[in-house]
Amino acid sequence: MTAEWRGKWALVTGASAGIGKALAEELAAGGTHLVLTARRRERLEELAQALGAKRKAKAEVCVADLAEASAPEKIFAFTKERGIDIELLINNAGFGGYGEFSTVPERLLLDMVQVNCSAVVHLTRLFLPAMIARKRGDVLILASTAAFQAVPYISTYSATKAFDLLFAEGLAEEMKPHGIRVCALCPGSTVSEFHEVAGHPDSTKRSQETAEKVARTGLKALAAGKSYVISGLGNYLGAHSQRLAPRRLVTKIAAGMFKPENNK
Repeated sequence: MTAEWRGKWALVTGASAGIGKALAEELAAGGTHLVLTARRRERLEELAQALGAKRKAKAEVCVADLAEASAPEKIFAFTKERGIDIELLINNAGFGGYGEFSTVPERLLLDMVQVNCSAVVHLTRLFLPAMIARKRGDVLILASTAAFQAVPYISTYSATKAFDLLFAEGLAEEMKPHGIRVCALCPGSTVSEFHEVAGHPDSTKRSQETAEKVARTGLKALAAGKSYVISGLGNYLGAHSQRLAPRRLVTKIAAGMFKPENNK
């Protein structure tokens, strides 16, 4: 399915690890050229070199911190300076934070909204006009199974992912007349640094999928023209079965799963 983007340029945010890295590797295997962006230069350059050596794919590195409001413009300028037309935009960068809302650092919460929501909107707005002019292009946005209900103790994170899901679904319908596909990828628990960085308890890491499997699922759904996809049958059933129960009950159950040990 990655042959869809053979010889084209894709931009992957948060490409230094996890699902972002897996997406970059999957695309490179299909002959896609890549602009890799994240905060950690060393990791990005290591990945770019590996992809160039193994896959013969072109890979450019743009170091940027999407918690900074100016980062999307910096990334956009980087592609323009090099004459790179981005035909696949992957808004993958994102992070979470765990704990009772009033105890989570204020800066972390605001940066989470900036990275998970504002940067997604900003980057998409910057790269979409050229796609519309060409009458082709694709956008993949990383949401989450947490987007389908409120999740206490990761309340801000789940709210940002609900934003990403609805933004992608609405945009997908808007862009159809222009020949542009937009898809939200909704993974559940995935083997990556995400849980450790967010500080999630071990009890929330059950039935983890590999980042490689999630990446393939997202790209396949995007190529098929789907507006969203949930990775994994168990995750799909879980996300949709909760619609049959009262929202307050679903939230209460989620609170029981995520409540910190010292709050029980």
